Amino acid sequence: MEIIPASVLIINLIVAIAIILVCIMVLRWSPVVALICGSLYMGIACSMGVFETLTSITGGFGEMMAAIGLPIGFGVIIGQLLYDSGGARNIALAMVKLFPGKLVLYGIGLTAFIFSIPVFFDVTFVILIPLAIALAKEINKPLPYAVGAMVIGAATAHSLVPPTPTPLAAAEILEFDLGVMIIVGLLLGLVAALLSMRIFFFLLDKGLWNTGRDQSGEVSMEKIKTREAAPGAGLSLIPIILPILLILSGTVYSALADTTPAVIQFLSHKVIAMLAGTIAAYIIASRSMIGKEMAGSVQKAMSSAGLVLLITGAGGSFGAVIESTGIGTVLAASIAESSNSALLAVLITYGTAMIFRISQGSGTVAGITTLTIMAGAGVAGAAGVHPVLIAIAALSGAISIGHINDSGFWIVAKLSGFSVTGGLKTYTLAEFIISVILLGCCLLGTLLVSM
Repeated sequence: MEIIPASVLIINLIVAIAIILVCIMVLRWSPVVALICGSLYMGIACSMGVFETLTSITGGFGEMMAAIGLPIGFGVIIGQLLYDSGGARNIALAMVKLFPGKLVLYGIGLTAFIFSIPVFFDVTFVILIPLAIALAKEINKPLPYAVGAMVIGAATAHSLVPPTPTPLAAAEILEFDLGVMIIVGLLLGLVAALLSMRIFFFLLDKGLWNTGRDQSGEVSMEKIKTREAAPGAGLSLIPIILPILLILSGTVYSALADTTPAVIQFLSHKVIAMLAGTIAAYIIASRSMIGKEMAGSVQKAMSSAGLVLLITGAGGSFGAVIESTGIGTVLAASIAESSNSALLAVLITYGTAMIFRISQGSGTVAGITTLTIMAGAGVAGAAGVHPVLIAIAALSGAISIGHINDSGFWIVAKLSGFSVTGGLKTYTLAEFIISVILLGCCLLGTLLVSM
């Protein structure tokens, strides 16, 4: 491949990103198609040649799927089985009982946080909205208090804690220990979520909500099926907790000992850990479901996971092409020359993800695309920071501002009976608050590491 001037490489990257956004926003094409089109342009425009570009695209897709395809699939199965067996509902009921009085709002938020570790955001919201409506009436609080708490909890866990797709992919794309992503995602996510809820409640207390303008009064709610033999909350938590503990066992053991035994390496592998959680979900779901029902649940889970897997793989293709063009050397050098290279790297990463989120709506697309760009550019190494900080910057930017081009916005507004302005004051504002707090934590962490 001929040597391309740095300015041309950067312009081609900007054009490739523009192509992706136009395909999604204007042409309404699938993000998968958009990412592949952007990858083709990037490779061919940077003189990689047609066949080398195609090789990078297919190779990047294959490597990404080999690394995280099975864990994502297992995670979706766990979530669907918990939902359909009635176990998820029992977890929700048990969680809110732990928080008396007005603290129940934090309880519903933390319940959403737990649910969204293996479950997609929309499923979490559908499960919890009936409970949220009942709780809001019980404590005599307007519904946006409970809805905002759920949005914050669910969005935070879905964005930061594996095995949800984007944080799972982050560790693979940026090449660091998945256990580190789990630890940072859980601890930082919980602290940031609680703080975000407090800020959101404060804004509501100060008169943010206008019932006449922000609430349509028409609550559209899917009826959640209840099962007499549904597994209890304790049992239902096992499929969620077990994979996390297994993965962390490898991380902790490697930190404390020079060598990790083969059995620990085996059990802590993300595929085996998620498989163990899936088997546990099958066993626990069998208390209230017959084999045919569980097969139906898994089929439904796979249909919902298909697009996410394709987007993740296509993001891997885009990253592989970017890496092959050599633009990473150019961008890394530019960042390394800055006197505040670490902070600059975090801000660039966050800003890139935010642009993608605002433009095309999907947090998954925003996160995966930004992560692949930053990995191809070698940003973490150039800035001298741990890759997990770049991951948090990308993931928090991918939360940032979800609005009317985001399906999650309409799920929240429709099921809660909110108008467009009501959706903006709950879904959009709640996610923006958590995004800014996570960015602040990331910048603080970067400063501490750089000292």
